[in-house]
Amino acid sequence: MIAGEKIRPFDITSVRKDFPILASEMNGRPLVYFDNGATSQKPRQVIDAISNYYQSENANVHRGVYHLSQTATELYDGARAKIAAFIGAREPETVIFTSGTTDSINLVAQSWGRARLSPGDEVLITGMEHHSNIVPWQMICEEKKAKLRIIPLNDDGSLQLDKFEKMLSDKTKMVAVAHVSNTLGVINPIEEIIEKAHRKGARVLIDGAQATPHMRVNVEKTGCDFYAFSGHKMFGPTGIGILYGTREVLEEMPPWRGGGDMIEKVTFEKTTYAPLPFKFEAGTPNIAGATGFGAAIDYLNGLDRKAIDDYENQLLEKLTGKLQDIPGMRIFGTAAPKVAVVSFLVDQFHPYDIGTLLDQMGIAVRTGHHCTQPLMDRYCIPGTVRASLAFYNTLEEIDVFVNALKRALKMLR
Repeated sequence: MIAGEKIRPFDITSVRKDFPILASEMNGRPLVYFDNGATSQKPRQVIDAISNYYQSENANVHRGVYHLSQTATELYDGARAKIAAFIGAREPETVIFTSGTTDSINLVAQSWGRARLSPGDEVLITGMEHHSNIVPWQMICEEKKAKLRIIPLNDDGSLQLDKFEKMLSDKTKMVAVAHVSNTLGVINPIEEIIEKAHRKGARVLIDGAQATPHMRVNVEKTGCDFYAFSGHKMFGPTGIGILYGTREVLEEMPPWRGGGDMIEKVTFEKTTYAPLPFKFEAGTPNIAGATGFGAAIDYLNGLDRKAIDDYENQLLEKLTGKLQDIPGMRIFGTAAPKVAVVSFLVDQFHPYDIGTLLDQMGIAVRTGHHCTQPLMDRYCIPGTVRASLAFYNTLEEIDVFVNALKRALKMLR
């Protein structure tokens, strides 16, 4: 947000006008977009920022002395500074641009993990993790002959913290945990997890992909070693994300990718590397994506975040209450606190069948395993229907959704 700019009062009608796609139709019906956990829609301010970059500011960064290159560099580095302030990072240099959460976690696994893991070491993750916080650790553990251990869940979707504490040992080198479950919506007590892990000398990575769209995050206060998230889930463009790390841990990590812009000096005999953050940003970056991400941060900073929090809680309360009244309904992830995400099944009906019928009525929901197949195995189910909401959704849309769901169930029965 520009210094001196006033925070805009939250008004749902006004906010929805910022998102052009929300005025569109799907299958001849007004679009009800309830798949924000997969990707959020983009406000006109973000769309315009990307368009303006390509129309009048397009040049490579950190390379040219000419004016256009300097302008692009200011946009790119300025976006980094905005994002750092948004997540409470004291130093913009500790904010690394990546292609998204998945890329950020792979960077840590391949750089930190390859340098720090040894045979017999242990990496702890939870039973609710997205595949992007499972597979990278499986790969590096297999390579380094380390062990991947799973923190179990209770039936309500909360973590079994007593068992987590018992699992911690001197062998634990990394604890990688979702801040918010993309399937269950449950918010994990990351500060408690971080404190217990640090007492054993372990590093902690937090997957914040589902938290940053809904919560105000302060990485310094949490004490995490790494925090990863994506632009496209928080109203910014696709293909851009962030890895935050403490200066101490980032400086001790070797580069993962080599190329231009991450070097200090190159000879055929030896290469020395640039300082943070450039050590981890090889090649021409996603300048347009960073510019759009910066615009998304400006947009969020211009809204009343407390009012948004309260409103999203209203959405969650109404959606949960309406669904609970449907016969045969089974909701997964009932532990509090949680964000506005509800995953469910009804009787024996397959989620794909429900999702297909809802699509015909203009409603976009996600169906399937949501990239959490081990979590589906935990509940012995093939998948769920997931309704994930954002602050531009309305209470009236929930009524439309629930009525459509009842109609779909009647057709299936």
